[in-house]
Order: sequence, then C-alpha cells, then structure tokens
Amino acid sequence: MSTTPAPSRSLTPAVLHRLLREGRAPRLLDVRTPAEFRTAHIPGSYNVPLATLSEHRAELRDHLDEDVVLICRSGARAAQAGQALAGAGLPGLRVLDGGMVAWEEAGAPVNRGPERWDMERQVRLVAGSVVLASGLVGVLVPGVHLIGTAVGAGLTYAALSNTCAMGVLLSKLPYNRGPRPDIRTVIAELRSTR
Repeated sequence: MSTTPAPSRSLTPAVLHRLLREGRAPRLLDVRTPAEFRTAHIPGSYNVPLATLSEHRAELRDHLDEDVVLICRSGARAAQAGQALAGAGLPGLRVLDGGMVAWEEAGAPVNRGPERWDMERQVRLVAGSVVLASGLVGVLVPGVHLIGTAVGAGLTYAALSNTCAMGVLLSKLPYNRGPRPDIRTVIAELRSTR
C-alpha cells in the first residue's frame, strides 16, 4: 500500500506580509528559475529551483522545519515542491496562495532585478509560434499541421498533469539560467539564518 503525501496548505499574501512585518517570518523558498527569481522576489527568500529542490530534497530536509512557505509564479510549482518535500519527510509545508502574482497584486514588498519573461509567458510564445508556423506551412506541405496537433496534445497533458515538458526544456536555455544556486551554498545560508 502506497501513501501519497498530503497536499501543502496555502498561506495568503496578506497573512505572509503580516508575519514578515511582525518579524515572525517563516523560511521562504522560491522554486522558480534563477532568472525569474532575479527579476522579482520576496525579500529574504531563498532561490531553490524546483529541479534542484527535487534532486536534493533529502539534504534540504535536514535544514528545514515545518515553518516553510514555498513560492513560485502562481502556486503550481510550489505545490509540486511541497509534494517532493512531504515525500522526503517534511509534511505541513505551506504554499503562497497565488504565488508572486498574488504577492505583487497585494502591493507587498519585492526586490527587483533585470526584467525577464516568466516561464508561462515563454511557453505560450513557443507553443503559439509552433502551432502558427505549422498551420501556415501545412497549407503547402501536407501533414505539417500535425506538429501543431502534437503541441496541443502536449499542452493538454501539461494542464492535466500539472507539469510542463516545454517549460522544463525552456528553463535550460541560457536566458533562464544564470547563476544556479549551488545546493551547498543554499544549505550554508539556511544554517546561518536559524
């Protein structure tokens, strides 16, 4: 019999902002790409991209407690990170409800860097461009339109499974990388702040 980790609880931007103002801030782990993190992040948060977190969850578990809030753009990647950490023995983690989108809409403080397109926007651009190009070329070359159909099937699967292969591939581009947080550096920072 297998057990599925319990889903992470959510925390509203208003509650998190109040906790930060009162000096009772939980540990904030931002699981977006380094480029997304550099563009805008909550002051005091640590960047641990989802792939790094998933790969090193056992190491991270030893340096985290249950007072952790996971952050991404909208909440989907943070929920995946919560499941990964719950599977490693850290149940009860919280996810920032609505992610950075909701945090910024609430007017909460943000550290800003150079502007970059977020991953969702990049996926929409690439998927839309492939579908448009295959549709136009498909008028002249029979069968090319099936490329657009395959992209549509991939996007449908991405929505149903709450994963995105195209997003994973795009995250590997130099535009989205930058200085990747080294797990030893992250763990050293986590140790030094508690």
